[in-house]
Amino acid sequence: MRIGVDLGGTKIEAAALEDTDGRLLASRRVPTPRDDYPATLAAVVDLVLGLERELGRIGSVGVGMPGALSPATGRVKNANSTWLNGQTLDRDLSRLLARPLRFANDANCFALSEAVDGAAASARLVFGVILGTGTGGGLVVDRRIWTGPNAVAGEWGHNPLPWPREDERPGTPCYCGRHGCIETWLSGPGLAGDHQRVTGEAATAPEVVARAEAADSRAEASLGRYEDRMARALAGVINVLDPAVIVLGGGLSKVARLYENVPRLWGAHVFSDQVATRLLPPVHGDSSGVRGAAWLWPPGERDGAAAPGEDAVAGAGLDVVREAQ
Repeated sequence: MRIGVDLGGTKIEAAALEDTDGRLLASRRVPTPRDDYPATLAAVVDLVLGLERELGRIGSVGVGMPGALSPATGRVKNANSTWLNGQTLDRDLSRLLARPLRFANDANCFALSEAVDGAAASARLVFGVILGTGTGGGLVVDRRIWTGPNAVAGEWGHNPLPWPREDERPGTPCYCGRHGCIETWLSGPGLAGDHQRVTGEAATAPEVVARAEAADSRAEASLGRYEDRMARALAGVINVLDPAVIVLGGGLSKVARLYENVPRLWGAHVFSDQVATRLLPPVHGDSSGVRGAAWLWPPGERDGAAAPGEDAVAGAGLDVVREAQ
């Protein structure tokens, strides 16, 4: 049995999957104790142990987390759940659960889930995008997460918006300390903030989408600007990585018109005479992150034992995750 934990900014979900076929056995979800690191640790431990008590089995545990574990310090960095930054999350949870754990960025987990048995199951190079409270990205090559030597591969949301217009400069402040990051435009709060700046109306991202669907011209214009910015941002990804599939996740991935309008717009910015990259919704929806976390322990890798060939692959740069010992 493999257990995945999706440590989100608003909720923490844990799910147990059958080791052999990925079948869901049970899942649990609780609100995230925001700004409280000890309570966050306790919530994760309670979810994992609760699943094991319910099922009467002990499982391997993979954790999808915001940000990443710094290769330099071993501490969390770049998390928009800022109370995690600087913490030794891997060591703390491994100690509390008394076993090795595996960790990866939540967007990487999402991308892995969709690459293994989701929307991009037939693709070799997959870019996964999270459009929620923040904006993240994850890169999977041949069903393995690519993290890179700095553990920042896929951090698409903290690049500047490409080809900015004058009214997009310098952009709104980002929690990372810069202005105009892609996250400040394409996250849920980014869409809501843009709508309010232009119209003077306060509305959440789902409300903007609903109003656009009801033919509200101002909301329609806001969603149109959002699609144009997404097209520019993803064109930059295509120009660098040329993925076969880009899969959208998070709350805004449910906006059906994105999958037609964004590819129609990105061709003007992609350095090619045609664009074969497909933009797809997730097969596993809100469960992709937690499923991907569970897949951090593939069948044959239990209790820290590597599957055949893993060392060679990791040595080539496909470093799946940091394993906490």
